[in-house]
Amino acid sequence: MSVNISVKHALKKYGDNVIIPDLNVEIKGGEFFTLLGPSGCGKTTLLRMIAGFNSIEGGDFCFNERRINDLDPAKRNIGMVFQNYAIFPHLTVRKNVEFGLKNKKFPKEKIREQSEKFMKLMQIMEYADRMPERLSGGQQQRVALARALCIEPDVLLMDEPLSNLDAKLRVEMRTVIKNIQHNVGITTVYVTHDQEEAMAVSDRIAVMNAGVIQHIGTPKDIYQRPANLFVSTFIGRSNVLKAKLEVEGERTYLVVNGEYKAEMVNVLPEYKQTQDITMSVRPEELLLSKDACVGMDAVVDDCVFLGLNTHYFVHLNSGEEVEIIQESSIDSTIAPGTRVKLTINTEKVNLFTADGSNNILTGVRNDCVNG
Repeated sequence: MSVNISVKHALKKYGDNVIIPDLNVEIKGGEFFTLLGPSGCGKTTLLRMIAGFNSIEGGDFCFNERRINDLDPAKRNIGMVFQNYAIFPHLTVRKNVEFGLKNKKFPKEKIREQSEKFMKLMQIMEYADRMPERLSGGQQQRVALARALCIEPDVLLMDEPLSNLDAKLRVEMRTVIKNIQHNVGITTVYVTHDQEEAMAVSDRIAVMNAGVIQHIGTPKDIYQRPANLFVSTFIGRSNVLKAKLEVEGERTYLVVNGEYKAEMVNVLPEYKQTQDITMSVRPEELLLSKDACVGMDAVVDDCVFLGLNTHYFVHLNSGEEVEIIQESSIDSTIAPGTRVKLTINTEKVNLFTADGSNNILTGVRNDCVNG
């Protein structure tokens, strides 16, 4: 049975050092929910509080309506997958997978049936009698996942489970994890600092910084309309430029470097006033042309051909450096030193208050309940 996880006003501190000041989050039953953020932001600390491995200095943690703050970790019915696999080196694959079932005193015939079901699901049945030392990293992680799921937990917790694998295996295993989670339908909380990994596996993502959730939403929502500048720069690549918002009568304009002006029709009413702002524009949302008559003046510093796309690195008259990604031309790339014009996709650009704390455009969907 999958459960809803509710965390209200969570507080975590070590002495006078506050790690998580006041955190609220609601995780839906059967959801693949990812905690994403830089090292030291509190994501693993929160996961360990849910697991019962860390003390809770304040707040309420609930599985459905059951408060678990003081519940022993062994009684929370969770499955845990760690960064270092944590499988037993002296036990075969089969005995590793059966371990949790034996601890829970499952009947012998049920242990066999259940362990084989999940070894087949994880495609490790052929390794059942092997010792861990004879398995690859990816195979060992499949064993750890089978062991965690085998006990049919209410919640699956995963702490950076792919960080020890090479790039190719990481891509393979994140597909495996997402497919298995979808098939089993278990509430999953996943910790990673890898934004691409989070985008690939998650139903929803909570972006964290300094113990505070900045934005909760689907990968698409967070990428396209980030709640603030931190989220915009942490999820994917982005060019950050100083700009101005100018209001002329009923119309609102984005002005960059005093030379590029474009009407913005999606500014929130409370921000429709002339002011300094910060603009975040992704490399694919800029259009570069050497023939256009309008746009920001720029000079190409370098270009990198990567098959389908070409990456251009340019500088503006202000000296600010910008990256642009464009579909590769069948004719030729634009050579370094070429003077070009840049225009912005105003439907996709994100505009923030000058300090970057708030997105001033419509369309931000944020499930964050921190206030």
